[in-house]
Amino acid sequence: MDFQFLGTSSGTPTTTRNVTGLALRGPAGGWSLVDCGEGTQHRILQTTLSLHDLRAVFVTHLHGDHCYGLPGLLASAGMQNRTATLAIVGPPPLWRFLEGVMATTELGLPYALDFIPIAELAGKAVLPDLAVDAIALSHRMPSYAFRFTERAVERKLDAARLRAAGIAPGPAWGDLQRGVDVVLQDGRVLRADDWLLAPRKARTIIVGGDNDDPGLLLDAARTADVLIHEATYTEAVLQKVGPGPMHSSALRTARAAAAAGVPNLVLTHFSPRYQEGDGPLSLAALEAEARGVYGGNLFLARDFDRYVLERDGVCRRHVPA
Repeated sequence: MDFQFLGTSSGTPTTTRNVTGLALRGPAGGWSLVDCGEGTQHRILQTTLSLHDLRAVFVTHLHGDHCYGLPGLLASAGMQNRTATLAIVGPPPLWRFLEGVMATTELGLPYALDFIPIAELAGKAVLPDLAVDAIALSHRMPSYAFRFTERAVERKLDAARLRAAGIAPGPAWGDLQRGVDVVLQDGRVLRADDWLLAPRKARTIIVGGDNDDPGLLLDAARTADVLIHEATYTEAVLQKVGPGPMHSSALRTARAAAAAGVPNLVLTHFSPRYQEGDGPLSLAALEAEARGVYGGNLFLARDFDRYVLERDGVCRRHVPA
Protein backbone atom coordinates (compact mmCIF):
# COMPACT_ATOMS: atom_id res chain seq x y z
CA MET A 1 0.00 0.00 0.00
CA ASP A 2 1.17 3.53 -0.60
CA PHE A 3 -0.17 7.07 -0.55
CA GLN A 4 0.89 10.35 -2.11
CA PHE A 5 0.01 13.87 -1.03
CA LEU A 6 -1.40 16.15 -3.72
CA GLY A 7 -2.04 19.02 -1.32
CA THR A 8 -1.16 19.69 2.32
CA SER A 9 -2.30 23.27 2.96
CA SER A 10 -5.31 24.31 5.01
CA GLY A 11 -7.87 26.75 3.63
CA THR A 12 -5.85 28.35 0.84
CA PRO A 13 -2.90 27.24 -1.29
CA THR A 14 0.59 28.64 -0.89
CA THR A 15 3.44 28.90 -3.37
CA THR A 16 4.60 25.41 -2.38
CA ARG A 17 1.43 23.70 -1.11
CA ASN A 18 -1.93 23.08 -2.68
CA VAL A 19 -5.11 22.49 -0.69
CA THR A 20 -6.08 19.01 0.41
CA GLY A 21 -5.83 15.92 -1.78
CA LEU A 22 -4.41 12.44 -1.18
CA ALA A 23 -3.91 9.55 -3.60
CA LEU A 24 -4.07 6.07 -2.07
CA ARG A 25 -3.01 2.88 -3.83
CA GLY A 26 -3.99 -0.59 -2.65
CA PRO A 27 -2.32 -3.92 -3.44
CA ALA A 28 -4.59 -4.66 -6.42
CA GLY A 29 -3.57 -1.62 -8.47
CA GLY A 30 -5.53 1.46 -9.41
CA TRP A 31 -5.88 4.30 -6.93
CA SER A 32 -8.38 6.26 -4.87
CA LEU A 33 -8.56 9.96 -4.14
CA VAL A 34 -9.33 11.27 -0.66
CA ASP A 35 -10.54 14.87 -0.92
CA CYS A 36 -10.14 17.03 -3.98
CA GLY A 37 -9.37 20.67 -3.28
CA GLU A 38 -9.18 23.20 -6.09
CA GLY A 39 -6.20 22.52 -8.34
CA THR A 40 -5.90 18.83 -7.46
CA GLN A 41 -6.00 17.81 -11.11
CA HIS A 42 -3.02 20.10 -11.79
CA ARG A 43 -1.10 18.23 -9.08
CA ILE A 44 -2.09 14.90 -10.62
CA LEU A 45 -0.52 15.99 -13.91
CA GLN A 46 2.83 16.15 -12.12
CA THR A 47 2.60 12.52 -10.97
CA THR A 48 2.29 9.13 -12.65
CA LEU A 49 -1.40 8.91 -11.70
CA SER A 50 -3.98 8.49 -14.44
CA LEU A 51 -7.65 9.46 -14.25
CA HIS A 52 -8.43 6.25 -16.14
CA ASP A 53 -7.11 4.22 -13.20
CA LEU A 54 -9.02 6.18 -10.56
CA ARG A 55 -11.35 3.76 -8.77
CA ALA A 56 -13.13 6.00 -6.25
CA VAL A 57 -13.22 9.46 -4.69
CA PHE A 58 -13.78 9.83 -0.95
CA VAL A 59 -14.70 13.28 0.39
CA THR A 60 -14.29 13.84 4.13
CA HIS A 61 -16.44 16.98 4.30
CA LEU A 62 -17.71 19.81 2.15
CA HIS A 63 -15.51 22.78 2.98
CA GLY A 64 -14.17 24.13 -0.28
CA ASP A 65 -10.52 23.30 0.28
CA HIS A 66 -11.55 19.64 0.26
CA CYS A 67 -14.01 19.49 -2.65
CA TYR A 68 -13.90 22.50 -5.03
CA GLY A 69 -11.57 20.65 -7.40
CA LEU A 70 -13.89 17.68 -7.93
CA PRO A 71 -16.14 19.03 -10.73
CA GLY A 72 -13.13 19.98 -12.83
CA LEU A 73 -11.47 16.63 -12.26
CA LEU A 74 -14.64 14.79 -13.33
CA ALA A 75 -14.86 16.93 -16.46
CA SER A 76 -11.23 16.28 -17.36
CA ALA A 77 -11.71 12.52 -16.92
CA GLY A 78 -14.60 12.74 -19.37
CA MET A 79 -12.56 14.70 -21.90
CA GLN A 80 -9.92 11.97 -21.63
CA ASN A 81 -12.62 9.48 -22.70
CA ARG A 82 -12.96 7.66 -19.44
CA THR A 83 -15.79 5.11 -19.64
CA ALA A 84 -15.58 3.14 -16.37
CA THR A 85 -18.05 3.96 -13.59
CA LEU A 86 -16.54 6.09 -10.82
CA ALA A 87 -17.62 5.68 -7.21
CA ILE A 88 -17.93 8.84 -5.13
CA VAL A 89 -18.33 8.57 -1.36
CA GLY A 90 -19.18 11.57 0.80
CA PRO A 91 -21.79 13.45 2.82
CA PRO A 92 -25.21 13.61 1.07
CA PRO A 93 -24.95 17.34 0.14
CA LEU A 94 -21.94 16.48 -2.04
CA TRP A 95 -24.26 14.98 -4.63
CA ARG A 96 -26.41 18.12 -4.71
CA PHE A 97 -23.24 20.18 -5.19
CA LEU A 98 -22.11 18.04 -8.13
CA GLU A 99 -25.57 17.96 -9.71
CA GLY A 100 -25.79 21.75 -9.44
CA VAL A 101 -22.41 22.32 -11.10
CA MET A 102 -23.14 19.79 -13.82
CA ALA A 103 -26.53 21.33 -14.55
CA THR A 104 -25.41 24.97 -14.59
CA THR A 105 -22.33 24.26 -16.70
CA GLU A 106 -24.07 21.71 -18.94
CA LEU A 107 -21.45 19.11 -18.05
CA GLY A 108 -22.20 15.70 -19.52
CA LEU A 109 -19.95 12.79 -18.64
CA PRO A 110 -19.29 9.73 -20.84
CA TYR A 111 -19.14 7.56 -17.72
CA ALA A 112 -21.47 6.89 -14.81
CA LEU A 113 -21.08 8.21 -11.27
CA ASP A 114 -22.02 5.89 -8.42
CA PHE A 115 -22.67 8.15 -5.44
CA ILE A 116 -22.58 6.47 -2.03
CA PRO A 117 -23.64 8.55 0.98
CA ILE A 118 -21.38 7.95 3.95
CA ALA A 119 -24.30 6.54 5.96
CA GLU A 120 -24.62 3.78 3.36
CA LEU A 121 -20.91 2.94 3.14
CA ALA A 122 -20.97 0.09 5.66
CA GLY A 123 -20.86 -3.24 3.87
CA LYS A 124 -20.29 -1.73 0.43
CA ALA A 125 -17.44 -3.20 -1.60
CA VAL A 126 -16.34 0.12 -3.07
CA LEU A 127 -12.79 -1.13 -3.68
CA PRO A 128 -11.81 -4.70 -4.61
CA ASP A 129 -8.78 -4.87 -2.36
CA LEU A 130 -9.58 -2.53 0.54
CA ALA A 131 -12.45 -2.48 2.99
CA VAL A 132 -13.50 1.09 3.76
CA ASP A 133 -15.49 2.47 6.66
CA ALA A 134 -16.09 5.97 8.00
CA ILE A 135 -15.68 7.46 11.47
CA ALA A 136 -17.48 10.64 12.49
CA LEU A 137 -15.27 13.54 13.60
CA SER A 138 -15.86 16.94 15.19
CA HIS A 139 -15.87 20.01 12.93
CA ARG A 140 -18.05 22.97 11.94
CA MET A 141 -19.92 20.74 9.51
CA PRO A 142 -20.17 16.93 9.34
CA SER A 143 -16.66 15.58 8.81
CA TYR A 144 -15.33 12.05 8.68
CA ALA A 145 -12.23 9.91 8.65
CA PHE A 146 -11.94 6.99 6.25
CA ARG A 147 -10.31 3.75 7.37
CA PHE A 148 -8.80 1.59 4.62
CA THR A 149 -8.00 -2.03 5.51
CA GLU A 150 -6.64 -4.81 3.32
CA ARG A 151 -9.34 -7.33 2.44
CA ALA A 152 -7.09 -10.31 1.77
CA VAL A 153 -3.75 -11.15 3.32
CA GLU A 154 -1.46 -13.70 1.74
CA ARG A 155 -0.40 -16.77 3.73
CA LYS A 156 2.91 -18.55 3.30
CA LEU A 157 3.47 -22.28 3.13
CA ASP A 158 4.87 -23.97 6.22
CA ALA A 159 7.80 -25.30 4.19
CA ALA A 160 9.70 -26.66 7.19
CA ARG A 161 6.72 -28.74 8.29
CA LEU A 162 6.12 -30.03 4.76
CA ARG A 163 9.71 -31.19 4.49
CA ALA A 164 9.53 -32.79 7.92
CA ALA A 165 6.49 -34.74 6.71
CA GLY A 166 8.47 -36.00 3.74
CA ILE A 167 6.66 -33.89 1.18
CA ALA A 168 9.23 -32.58 -1.28
CA PRO A 169 8.83 -29.30 -3.19
CA GLY A 170 6.72 -29.80 -6.29
CA PRO A 171 3.29 -29.23 -7.79
CA ALA A 172 1.59 -30.11 -4.49
CA TRP A 173 3.28 -27.14 -2.84
CA GLY A 174 1.91 -24.81 -5.51
CA ASP A 175 -1.61 -26.15 -5.07
CA LEU A 176 -1.45 -25.76 -1.30
CA GLN A 177 -0.15 -22.18 -1.66
CA ARG A 178 -3.18 -21.41 -3.85
CA GLY A 179 -5.49 -22.85 -1.21
CA VAL A 180 -6.23 -26.10 -3.07
CA ASP A 181 -6.41 -29.34 -1.09
CA VAL A 182 -4.07 -32.08 -2.33
CA VAL A 183 -4.21 -35.89 -2.43
CA LEU A 184 -0.72 -37.41 -2.44
CA GLN A 185 0.23 -40.60 -4.26
CA ASP A 186 0.39 -42.44 -0.93
CA GLY A 187 -3.24 -41.51 -0.29
CA ARG A 188 -2.65 -38.76 2.26
CA VAL A 189 -5.04 -35.82 2.02
CA LEU A 190 -3.51 -32.44 2.69
CA ARG A 191 -5.93 -29.66 3.53
CA ALA A 192 -4.42 -26.39 2.36
CA ASP A 193 -5.50 -24.53 5.47
CA ASP A 194 -3.50 -26.96 7.63
CA TRP A 195 -0.25 -26.28 5.78
CA LEU A 196 -0.36 -22.51 5.55
CA LEU A 197 1.16 -20.30 8.21
CA ALA A 198 -0.99 -17.80 10.06
CA PRO A 199 -1.56 -14.66 7.98
CA ARG A 200 0.19 -11.44 8.83
CA LYS A 201 -1.83 -8.52 10.15
CA ALA A 202 -3.90 -6.74 7.52
CA ARG A 203 -2.56 -3.24 6.93
CA THR A 204 -4.78 -0.30 7.88
CA ILE A 205 -4.51 3.39 7.03
CA ILE A 206 -6.77 6.04 8.56
CA VAL A 207 -7.17 9.33 6.68
CA GLY A 208 -8.86 11.99 8.77
CA GLY A 209 -10.83 15.00 7.64
CA ASP A 210 -10.93 18.27 9.58
CA ASN A 211 -11.33 17.54 13.28
CA ASP A 212 -10.81 19.36 16.57
CA ASP A 213 -10.96 16.18 18.69
CA PRO A 214 -8.33 13.61 17.66
CA GLY A 215 -9.46 11.47 20.58
CA LEU A 216 -12.46 10.44 18.48
CA LEU A 217 -10.05 8.26 16.50
CA LEU A 218 -8.46 6.66 19.55
CA ASP A 219 -10.20 3.28 19.29
CA ALA A 220 -9.76 3.00 15.51
CA ALA A 221 -6.11 4.06 15.68
CA ARG A 222 -5.23 1.35 18.19
CA THR A 223 -5.27 -1.24 15.40
CA ALA A 224 -4.11 1.03 12.56
CA ASP A 225 -0.65 1.13 11.03
CA VAL A 226 -0.83 4.74 9.84
CA LEU A 227 -2.81 7.75 11.01
CA ILE A 228 -2.96 10.71 8.63
CA HIS A 229 -4.43 13.67 10.47
CA GLU A 230 -4.57 17.42 10.38
CA ALA A 231 -2.23 19.59 12.45
CA THR A 232 -3.50 22.96 11.34
CA TYR A 233 -1.84 24.92 14.16
CA THR A 234 0.72 24.76 16.90
CA GLU A 235 -0.94 24.72 20.31
CA ALA A 236 0.01 28.33 21.03
CA VAL A 237 -1.64 29.58 17.85
CA LEU A 238 -4.68 27.38 18.46
CA GLN A 239 -5.10 28.99 21.87
CA LYS A 240 -5.00 32.45 20.26
CA VAL A 241 -7.35 31.54 17.42
CA GLY A 242 -9.85 29.97 19.79
CA PRO A 243 -12.26 27.07 19.28
CA GLY A 244 -14.24 28.61 16.42
CA PRO A 245 -12.40 27.05 13.44
CA MET A 246 -12.59 23.59 15.10
CA HIS A 247 -9.16 22.35 14.05
CA SER A 248 -6.40 20.42 15.83
CA SER A 249 -2.90 21.36 16.89
CA ALA A 250 0.14 19.21 16.27
CA LEU A 251 0.30 18.68 20.04
CA ARG A 252 -3.25 17.35 20.35
CA THR A 253 -2.98 15.10 17.34
CA ALA A 254 0.35 13.67 18.50
CA ARG A 255 -0.97 13.07 22.01
CA ALA A 256 -3.89 11.07 20.65
CA ALA A 257 -1.60 9.07 18.38
CA ALA A 258 0.69 8.30 21.32
CA ALA A 259 -2.26 7.23 23.47
CA ALA A 260 -3.49 4.93 20.70
CA GLY A 261 -0.03 3.48 20.12
CA VAL A 262 -0.29 3.95 16.37
CA PRO A 263 3.23 3.34 15.01
CA ASN A 264 3.16 5.81 12.10
CA LEU A 265 1.78 9.35 12.25
CA VAL A 266 1.66 11.67 9.23
CA LEU A 267 0.66 15.28 9.89
CA THR A 268 -0.88 17.44 7.17
CA HIS A 269 -3.36 20.31 6.53
CA PHE A 270 -1.05 23.02 7.83
CA SER A 271 -2.19 26.62 8.11
CA PRO A 272 -0.56 28.77 5.37
CA ARG A 273 1.08 30.83 8.13
CA TYR A 274 3.59 27.99 8.67
CA GLN A 275 6.59 28.05 6.35
CA GLU A 276 9.97 26.38 6.02
CA GLY A 277 12.71 27.62 8.32
CA ASP A 278 12.81 28.28 12.05
CA GLY A 279 10.70 30.20 14.52
CA PRO A 280 7.24 29.86 16.07
CA LEU A 281 5.47 29.97 12.69
CA SER A 282 7.56 27.29 11.01
CA LEU A 283 6.96 23.69 10.06
CA ALA A 284 9.85 22.92 12.38
CA ALA A 285 7.77 24.26 15.28
CA LEU A 286 4.91 21.94 14.36
CA GLU A 287 7.29 19.00 14.19
CA ALA A 288 8.98 19.81 17.50
CA GLU A 289 5.63 20.09 19.22
CA ALA A 290 4.56 16.67 17.96
CA ARG A 291 7.88 14.98 18.72
CA GLY A 292 7.65 16.23 22.28
CA VAL A 293 4.78 13.85 23.01
CA TYR A 294 4.94 11.20 20.28
CA GLY A 295 7.78 8.70 20.01
CA GLY A 296 6.66 6.76 16.94
CA ASN A 297 7.50 7.19 13.28
CA LEU A 298 6.54 10.83 12.60
CA PHE A 299 6.29 12.60 9.24
CA LEU A 300 5.22 16.09 8.19
CA ALA A 301 3.69 15.78 4.75
CA ARG A 302 4.78 17.88 1.82
CA ASP A 303 3.11 18.07 -1.58
CA PHE A 304 4.09 15.14 -3.81
CA ASP A 305 5.58 13.18 -0.89
CA ARG A 306 4.88 9.49 -1.45
CA TYR A 307 4.86 6.99 1.40
CA VAL A 308 5.00 3.20 1.27
CA LEU A 309 3.41 1.04 3.97
CA GLU A 310 5.32 -2.22 3.95
CA ARG A 311 3.76 -5.60 4.77
CA ASP A 312 5.43 -5.53 8.19
CA GLY A 313 3.64 -2.28 9.06
CA VAL A 314 6.65 -0.01 8.62
CA CYS A 315 5.91 3.25 6.81
CA ARG A 316 8.67 5.03 4.93
CA ARG A 317 8.94 7.99 2.60
CA HIS A 318 9.53 6.81 -0.94
CA VAL A 319 12.74 8.09 -2.46
CA PRO A 320 12.67 7.97 -6.29
CA ALA A 321 15.55 6.06 -7.82
